[in-house]
Amino acid sequence: MKTIIPSVKGTRDFYPEDMAVRTWLYQILRKVSESFGYQEYEGPVLETLDLYAAKSSEELVREQSFSFTDRGGDWITLRPELTPTLARMIAQRQQQLTYPLRWWSFGPFWRYEKPQKGRLREFFQWNIDLIGVDTPEADAELIAIIAALFREVGLTPNEAVILVNDRRLVNGQLERLGIPSEQRQNALSWIDRRDKMRPEVWDANGLEMGLTAEQLAGTKAFLENTDLWRESEGLARVFAALEAMGARDYVRYDSGIIRGLPYYTGIVFEAFDVSGSLRRAILGGGRYNNLMAAVGGDPLPAVGFAMGDVVISLILKELGRLPAGRDASPARVLVTVFDAERLPVSLALASELRRAGLKAACYPEPAKLPRQLKYADRMGMHVAVVIGPDEAANGQVTIKDLQAGKQQTIERENAAAAIGAVLERE
Repeated sequence: MKTIIPSVKGTRDFYPEDMAVRTWLYQILRKVSESFGYQEYEGPVLETLDLYAAKSSEELVREQSFSFTDRGGDWITLRPELTPTLARMIAQRQQQLTYPLRWWSFGPFWRYEKPQKGRLREFFQWNIDLIGVDTPEADAELIAIIAALFREVGLTPNEAVILVNDRRLVNGQLERLGIPSEQRQNALSWIDRRDKMRPEVWDANGLEMGLTAEQLAGTKAFLENTDLWRESEGLARVFAALEAMGARDYVRYDSGIIRGLPYYTGIVFEAFDVSGSLRRAILGGGRYNNLMAAVGGDPLPAVGFAMGDVVISLILKELGRLPAGRDASPARVLVTVFDAERLPVSLALASELRRAGLKAACYPEPAKLPRQLKYADRMGMHVAVVIGPDEAANGQVTIKDLQAGKQQTIERENAAAAIGAVLERE
């Protein structure tokens, strides 16, 4: 038995049926993004490590990036996220762009971490950002886009929820507890890990970080206060805007939503699956007003989020919301090949049909007609066209409607119109 070389750990093979699902998701993301007026863009998959070393978390750079030196000795990384690239791109043309910017992208990313259900080393990610506006209503627009996506793919508020917080509100509570400013980023990262740790371990970590017992108790108290958002004018305006946009039913306040990356400066949010067995984060994002300046540009406010394709696909599959996967051909018409003598005639007819705007494939070699018709059926084609000796001699073709089990013989010059009529009835 031959040994087949395996794929790289944490990557996926996209067979046609899998690619059909990925394309479907991409088309949904495009529809939702464009419905809010967002323009598609893309950046390189290779970036300098310096771009991420200065702008992302230390864990992301040191432990999760696929980094290497190129032949010139420079450190390069496969992009683990897109926000620093976005900031760099805008900074390079900052004075030439028209604000506010509404940009979106969907492409591949890489992170070196332990593969598990819902998490791979290579994945595709939807990124969408609003640049140049610093208002709670702009934050609300991004959250409304998430709600629009959930509606588009059939996820209800009982199946997916968007949790919202404001890091400025949390920082104010930490300041009120007497936690010094230089310790607050560590405190935010600690709060961000709360749901991932056992309560006693989380408490111990807080004390090890230097919190007093009173500060630990005070932190737990404000994290459990579900009405704390009322102290934030920004959150009040976000919820009011979401109500106006018809997206409020998907959204809840959660004081424990922090987002671990240090570049977030205000409103932050995460969406979670609450329907099935996965029950984990679908996406996350928030406001990041300092990143443009960090890559050399002028200060520029921004808000955005990113969503990987793995978790959302698993959720939709579990709920039966993905399109039916099969080895379907994009071509809906198969031109059969009667014999070697008539192969050029079949090739020419397939070309005529394509020029008429039909998706048509020609069987690649002479074969028995039942075999060709079986192939057409298995590939999901709706029409087969036969040109035998009699049809060729009379300038005709036979059109077989594979769905209805009917056929008709017509003039070849009318073939495209007749096939189009059959397809319209399907």
